[in-house]
Amino acid sequence: MQNQSTIAYFSMEIALDTGMPTYSGGLGVLAGDTVHSAADLEVPMVAVTLLSRKGYFYQRLDSAGRQMEEPVAWVVDDYLHETDGRASVTLEGRTVLLRAWKFTFEGPKGHVVPVFLLDTDLPQNAPSDRALTDLLYGGDERYRLSQEVILGIGGVRMLRALGYNDIQRFHMNEGHASLLTLELLNERLQQQGHATPNEADIQAIREQCVFTTHTPVEAGHDKFPMSLARRIVGDHPAFAMESAFCCHGALNMTYVGFNLSHYINGVAGRHGEVAQETFPSYVIDAITNGVHAETWTSEPFQRLFDRHIRGWRKDAFSLRYALSLPSEEIWEAHSENKRRLIQEVNRDTNSGMDKDFLTLGFARRAATYKRADLLFHNLDRLKKIALERGPIQVVYAGKAHPTDQGGKDLIAHVFQAKEALKDTIKVAYLQNYDMELAKLLIPGVDVWLNTPEPPREASGTSGMKAALNGVPSLSVLDGWWLEGCIEGVTGWAVGGDGGNHDRDKDAASLYDKLEQAVVPIFYVDRSRFVDIMRHCISLNGSFFHTQRMVHEYVAKAYSL
Repeated sequence: MQNQSTIAYFSMEIALDTGMPTYSGGLGVLAGDTVHSAADLEVPMVAVTLLSRKGYFYQRLDSAGRQMEEPVAWVVDDYLHETDGRASVTLEGRTVLLRAWKFTFEGPKGHVVPVFLLDTDLPQNAPSDRALTDLLYGGDERYRLSQEVILGIGGVRMLRALGYNDIQRFHMNEGHASLLTLELLNERLQQQGHATPNEADIQAIREQCVFTTHTPVEAGHDKFPMSLARRIVGDHPAFAMESAFCCHGALNMTYVGFNLSHYINGVAGRHGEVAQETFPSYVIDAITNGVHAETWTSEPFQRLFDRHIRGWRKDAFSLRYALSLPSEEIWEAHSENKRRLIQEVNRDTNSGMDKDFLTLGFARRAATYKRADLLFHNLDRLKKIALERGPIQVVYAGKAHPTDQGGKDLIAHVFQAKEALKDTIKVAYLQNYDMELAKLLIPGVDVWLNTPEPPREASGTSGMKAALNGVPSLSVLDGWWLEGCIEGVTGWAVGGDGGNHDRDKDAASLYDKLEQAVVPIFYVDRSRFVDIMRHCISLNGSFFHTQRMVHEYVAKAYSL
C-alpha cells in the first residue's frame, strides 16, 4: 500500500497528549499544535518524532527551590498503537533495529495526520541501544548524535517501510532532524548509480527540504566533532563535501539543514531578521508562530465563544468578533478560570493566595536569558507598589535543563525572593510544568509576564495562549510581542524596541508599568481592564494561531 501524504514533518519532540511526556517545552508544544492544525485544515502530512520512554524528566523542587529530576513513568500502549513497521540504522558499526508507535490527530472532517514515534527498545538490540529513545535531550554527545541519527536517517527509513514513498517535502523542525538529508542523499545516489554525490544531487535534495530555526541562542544549535560523526554514522562520502555537511571541522546540524533546504524560516518577524544577520549567507524568511486555538482556549471561554462567535473552532480568524463580547460575560469566564487556579495553587503550595488580588503569571523554561527574576530586581520598589497601588501575587512554573546550573540557580533565586517578600507579596512556584498545568495557569492569571533579554526570544507562544483567554501580556518587546503589542490595548511593553537591554533599565520600566498602568487599571478602572481583555482576544487571539501559521507554511514552504 502506498500512503498519500506529501509532507513529512520531523521534530525531536512533539506534544501529543497531556499524559505523554514526549516534549520538553515550547518547541514540542508548537509541533503538536502544528500537526493538529494540519489535520484540521486537511493538509496531507505525516509526522515523525522519538518515543521518549522516560520523558524529559519529572521535576521536584525542595523548600529552597533546588530542582531534582526523576524519570517520567507512563504506559506507552495506553496512548499509542504499535505498528508493523520496522527499520534500522547503523551506529558505530552496529545495526540498531527501530519500531514505530502511532498516534493520530483527526480533523473535524475526518482527515487524519499520523504521528510515528520511533523506539529502539527491542530485544534484538543491545541494552545500551535499547535506551537510546528513553530520554529527551538526555545523555552525552554520543547519545544525542545517536538520537539524531535515529530521528533523521531512521525516520526516513521508517516512513519508507510504512509505505510513504511519494513525499514531496521534508520539513525539519530545528536541526535535530537534519540527518534526514543524508538518507535522502543515500536514496538519490542509489537511484542515480553514483558512488559520491555531486552538486546536482545536492540540489535535488534541497528541492525537497524545508528548515525552521527556532532560536538565536547558541546552545540551541547542535554541533558535533567530525571525528564523533564519522565514528557513529560512518565515513559517509558526503562528509567530504565541506560546503554541505562539514562546518569548521564540525557537523553543525543547523548548517546541514540550511545547506540542504530550499526554504528557511525563523518563527517571528524579528527572529527572521536576527537569524538573517547571524547567517548572512542564507536567505531566511519568517513565519510567526501560533497556537492551536481550540486546544488552548479554556472551557469557560470556549462556552463564551460558542454562544457569541459560532464557527470559531473551524475559523479562528472569526475571533476578531470578540470586540462585541459582553463585558460581564468576559469577566465571569475569567473569574471562573482564576478561581480554579487559585484553589489549585493554595492546595499545592499552601500560599494563601486571594482570588481578588492582581495575579501575575510567569511560566516557561528556566533559562538565564529568560530572566524569570527580573521582577525581583528591586524588592523595595516592588513592595512599595503593592502597598500603595494594590496587592500583587505571582505564580511561577518552569523546568531547568538537568545540565543547566544557571537555570537551576534562577529557580532558587525565585524561592529566595518568595521568602523575602512573604509578608507583602505572595509568590508560588508550581513544580513539574507541563501542558496540563499550563492549561490551568495561563488562563487563570490576570496578566502574563515575560521578561527575556532581547533579541534572544525567537517567538514565545505562552502569551498567545494567554490572549485566547483574554489575559493581557506585560512583556519585553521581543519575539511575537513586537507584532502583538498595542500599548494599553492588548497589554503593555517593558522597555523599548531596541537591541540588548540593560537589566536596570528593564526592571525600572517593568515597575513603572506596574505602578502607573497595570495595577491601577486592574483595581480602579475594571471596565478598561476588561476592554483590554476583549482586545487581546479580538486582535491577538484571532491572528496568532496555527490555522494562520499552517496556511503560511503551505503557501511559502510546501508549495509544489
